[in-house]
Amino acid sequence: MTVIVRPARSEDLQPLYEMAKLTGSGFTNLPADRDALAAKLELSLAAFASEAAQPEERIYLLVLENRATGRIGGTAQLFAAIGQSAPFYSYRIGTLSQASRELGRTFRAEMLTLTTDLEGSSEVGGLFLHPSERAGGLGLLLARSRYLFIRDHRAGFADRVIAELRGVIDEAGGSPFWDGLAGKFFGMGFQEADAFNAVHGHQFIADLMPKHPIYTAMLPDSARHAIGLPHPGGRAAMRMLQDEGFSHQGYIDIFDGGPTLSVATDQLRSIAAARAGVIGAVAGGGVHSLVATGRLAAFRAAYGFVATREDGSIALDPDAAALLEVRVGDRIVHVPR
Repeated sequence: MTVIVRPARSEDLQPLYEMAKLTGSGFTNLPADRDALAAKLELSLAAFASEAAQPEERIYLLVLENRATGRIGGTAQLFAAIGQSAPFYSYRIGTLSQASRELGRTFRAEMLTLTTDLEGSSEVGGLFLHPSERAGGLGLLLARSRYLFIRDHRAGFADRVIAELRGVIDEAGGSPFWDGLAGKFFGMGFQEADAFNAVHGHQFIADLMPKHPIYTAMLPDSARHAIGLPHPGGRAAMRMLQDEGFSHQGYIDIFDGGPTLSVATDQLRSIAAARAGVIGAVAGGGVHSLVATGRLAAFRAAYGFVATREDGSIALDPDAAALLEVRVGDRIVHVPR
């Protein structure tokens, strides 16, 4: 395998734009807007250029590159801290119980409450693979490389990581949740709001959305049934997140109603199970692993075979060593695939 994950560069703008045009409605982290992508790429280049001593509002943009062909086949993003320059809103699903002595009955009403509980968290998002690359564990490589980056730059990330999954989108490109709730306050359809959101963010929704709790029983069935459900195309991503330790704690996106998952950073499987070591030999054999090396803009990750030698050093297979451009004496981080 000749595929590697690395930080995005200026020359990656065009392939990122081509992938963005394939994402479809609701994929706001990878907007099909060249200027918006260019601005995001500039922010990423700045983030990779310097160390962070504490969580800051930085974005790190990674790409999946086939070194044999030069083709960019996927991308993923890391947000070091959300909600610093503007509030980060979510809906929290809750229940209000009320009892009537006269009727002898207890009523339980589900409500959506606007909250900023998740402010200050780190976030993973923007994971997208070109349709021709969705095999061979490349999605897993791209997704898990983010956690090894966090591990080796831990001071710059929060103690909680969240992931917002795209919600249910119908065949016409509309959102039942948007149509049943937010759309009634904005006078625009989902696709129009989605396009604006992709470029400018969803702060405009938070600014104009009613701040009082919403009783879900008052929503149309189509909107109510979409609450907390991922887009069918995001179910594999949701399983990968759950395998890492993410869980749904009752938070949903205020835009399309998709689930927001969270986990304590140090409890992420890839972080907790990862080990660091120095290469003592370039040799075949060992455990098939995700291997990463390099800091900031020099970060790169790929699959390889890793074995621990008697002296505690690491043996890394020749193909992975060549792909990662490492040699005896270099430090790597590895976790079993």
